Amino acid sequence: MARVSWVDGAIAAVVTVAMVGAALVPNVQPWWVVALTLLASAPILWRRAALIPVGCVVGTATTLLALSYRSLQQDMVLLFLPYGALVWTYTFAAATVGRVLRTFGIAVQAVFVVVSLAVPGETLDTFRYVVTAFVASYALGLSTRARRAQRAAEQEKARRLEEERNAAITAERTRIARDMHDIVTHSVGLIIVQAEAGSTIVHRDPGRAAEVFDTVAATGRVAVGQLRLILGALREPLPRQRDTAQPGMAAIGDLVRHSGVAATLEEYGVRRDLPPSTAVAAYRIVQESLTNALRHASGAVRVRLDWAGTTLTVQIAGPGGRTGSYREGHGILGMRERVAACGGTLAIDPRGFTVTATFPIG
Repeated sequence: MARVSWVDGAIAAVVTVAMVGAALVPNVQPWWVVALTLLASAPILWRRAALIPVGCVVGTATTLLALSYRSLQQDMVLLFLPYGALVWTYTFAAATVGRVLRTFGIAVQAVFVVVSLAVPGETLDTFRYVVTAFVASYALGLSTRARRAQRAAEQEKARRLEEERNAAITAERTRIARDMHDIVTHSVGLIIVQAEAGSTIVHRDPGRAAEVFDTVAATGRVAVGQLRLILGALREPLPRQRDTAQPGMAAIGDLVRHSGVAATLEEYGVRRDLPPSTAVAAYRIVQESLTNALRHASGAVRVRLDWAGTTLTVQIAGPGGRTGSYREGHGILGMRERVAACGGTLAIDPRGFTVTATFPIG
């Protein structure tokens, strides 16, 4: 049996003393009266664990006491009140039970009350007093149940808000991790390639070497600027992080020109405004693809932007990489996640080192 709280124990003790005491003071009533008062009070100690059985026992004992009041001494009649039945009514109203069980409980309780009043022929004032007491007890129970349901709803709302906040934080961290991966891998890869090239031609063609080192410096400055934007976002509250400036479609031209590979940009159709998330995704996909081409491709790379109808197709096509050089690492996975988050599709053909991303824009 479930453990009984000290509050329920105290309530049961007070009710039992009040009802049994009325059968003993000032005059001792017959033993069966004392037994009925005990049955009409003590069982409420277990009312939460066995709500309906306890209600039947308490209600039956209380009704039998009401029906036999004429054989009791007058002092008992004046002191007797159905405390146990009132406490059970409150508990029943406050409990979360099914509709059928609640209807059954109300019907049985009503039968007990009506029989207890009608059979002995109680006056209208007594009838009104007892019914009012039971209605008030039931109303208090309903109020308690409503407050408990409201608290549960507030806790559920708080839990959902916390889950949404945690999900938003996770998504933001993932976005920042992707951006940092794209910036670092592209910029550092370009710097390494240009620095290696510069060291080989610095004595043969100083002018060309100066251009290479200028490209290295420019790439480093752009990377530092973008990293500052991303890291600065970490100091801002979450709602403001999404407003952090990000490169978009307008920056793709500079990205291609300073990619470190022989790359060309072709654009077809009429350029339109894009959601920030789609514009950033398109830029990062071009950036990651050029980084892969810088590492693995062996010739010119073509970047094509095709604005057609309700879609934007971004394609980066290269001449192919070294045998066995292609694998899907974090960069490719990040591209797939970016495109999927915008509702688009991504196709990769390693044979021609071709990446094709299609975004819905209509």
